[in-house]
Amino acid sequence: LIKRLRHTLYMTPDYLVRRPRRNRRSAGLRDMLQETILHPSDFVWPVFIKEGTGIREPIKSMPGVSRLSVDELVKDVATLRTLGLKAIAIFPVIEDSLKDSNATEAFNHDGLVPRALKTLKDQFPELVLITDVAMDPYSSDGHDGIVENGKIVNDASLDVLAHMALVQAEAGADVVAPSDMMDGRVAHIRGALDEGSYTDTAILSYTAKYASCYYGPFREALDSAPKFGDKKTYQMNPANSREALTELELDLVEGADMVMVKPALAYLDIISLIKKESTVPVAAYQVSGEYAQLLLAAEAGLLDLKTARDESLTAIKRAGSDLIFSYFTPDALKDFNA
Repeated sequence: LIKRLRHTLYMTPDYLVRRPRRNRRSAGLRDMLQETILHPSDFVWPVFIKEGTGIREPIKSMPGVSRLSVDELVKDVATLRTLGLKAIAIFPVIEDSLKDSNATEAFNHDGLVPRALKTLKDQFPELVLITDVAMDPYSSDGHDGIVENGKIVNDASLDVLAHMALVQAEAGADVVAPSDMMDGRVAHIRGALDEGSYTDTAILSYTAKYASCYYGPFREALDSAPKFGDKKTYQMNPANSREALTELELDLVEGADMVMVKPALAYLDIISLIKKESTVPVAAYQVSGEYAQLLLAAEAGLLDLKTARDESLTAIKRAGSDLIFSYFTPDALKDFNA
């Protein structure tokens, strides 16, 4: 009887003791009590670089994003640094003539990425430079590992990835980020870096990188799509979540300093799962397809871009991400400083 009475009193408007709307009744209260707050230091700006000077080449499938020559990138970074930019992630567009089945251009100390790293580190010594460790931009096969008889072989690919990471570290990378999903690559890279006296170079592992359809515009941007088959034998099945914990456990044991979930918006549950179990910072990548669909929906008048952008970025952080890789970074930084 007492329980029924309490329930009746609680549910009667005259006796409501809990009114959550009190905390939402003004903009000031809502701002003060907001649980998840985006900050410039949350963001990493992914950039596409290519050979040449004065190049600013729009990517059709990614409105607002361009392939940049290093000199143009320097101009953009100089502006964004004043707005709070802390880090960039570099992805190279490699000429077809330089690609081969063993990705040997990735070992070129005078190649595009090492030269970009040296230039950026010289001009912006405090900017965190993150490099992609994967064969596909350099591979004539378009895969993240060495191809033998139509199969992507794991162990033979590890030396390539470690060599690539070492070249990047020597050129000034603060963080190397293996995105290949080969088994054991974190340990192999850590060993190579330590042996080369680059013990301070951090590893951000793409721990849970799913075989997602949302990568399409990115592959167009780098011209790095597989020349045959797909990447399902090494990237994760989108239907699996517990498998992400296996990948996390291995990466932590092998020496990862940070871990990544990719994509982000379609995998918020994975970000949350990884965050609960990880002992290192967690990053998430709002990938090209996730970015493009918001742009295209806004262009069609279906939603307000800024509101949708901020809601999506907040969701990624709310799920547990400490760092957000996003093509929205320049616009978000400008709005933070408006």
